[in-house]
Amino acid sequence: MPLSRTSLAGLATALLLTGCATLPPGERDPRDRFERMNRSVYRFNDVMDRNLARPAASAYVKVTPQPIRTGISNFFANLTYPATMANDLLQGKLRNFARDTSRFVVNSTIGIGGLFDPATRMNLPANKEDFGQTLGRWGVPSGPYLMLPIFGPSTLRDGFGDLADNLVDPKNYVKDDKVRYGLWALNLVDKRAGFLSTENLLQQTFDPYVLVRNAYLQRREFLIRDGAITGDEVEIIDVGED
Repeated sequence: MPLSRTSLAGLATALLLTGCATLPPGERDPRDRFERMNRSVYRFNDVMDRNLARPAASAYVKVTPQPIRTGISNFFANLTYPATMANDLLQGKLRNFARDTSRFVVNSTIGIGGLFDPATRMNLPANKEDFGQTLGRWGVPSGPYLMLPIFGPSTLRDGFGDLADNLVDPKNYVKDDKVRYGLWALNLVDKRAGFLSTENLLQQTFDPYVLVRNAYLQRREFLIRDGAITGDEVEIIDVGED
């Protein structure tokens, strides 16, 4: 991986050594037993975002025409399909596996490596399955909520799931280091650019950390249950997990 888990652990340790964030008053969320540490990591990520990720994403949007940005987003979305297809099988979703395999083949060939999305016009809608969802489908509890340096919101279960999904990520098998790191960086910038239009929601929230945490956990539950939510649950907000 371009950024190793050892590096992430080092960043987290550095955050702890500089002191953990102060918790706001109120009842603690039992899903977030490491809230003090998570808030410190969130604060670190926010500083990194304001000084690096957001300016890079804004510049990317400014200099890159929309059709090219769409092609780049399509390309990276197409690269996630080997993981989606593997997790379709692991979840016993054979119909989804056939449809997702067809989508991957169509977009990788007719769509010129995934730059274009003819599969959607052929009634093969986009889908996403990951190993964290697979574990959840088979009854593995999410474990505590975690805010990871750089990578953002996760859970103990989803963190292990990400490691498994990386085994079938084509980007990690590019032998040229410059190309591999370049793809990783471009993917991050492209993803960040997709959230520039939603920043006002966080800025207008009293506690953005809580909004991000709740939105992430609700969306993960929504995905694991294939959208089978009850009427009491709130609208799902995409907070940008892989």
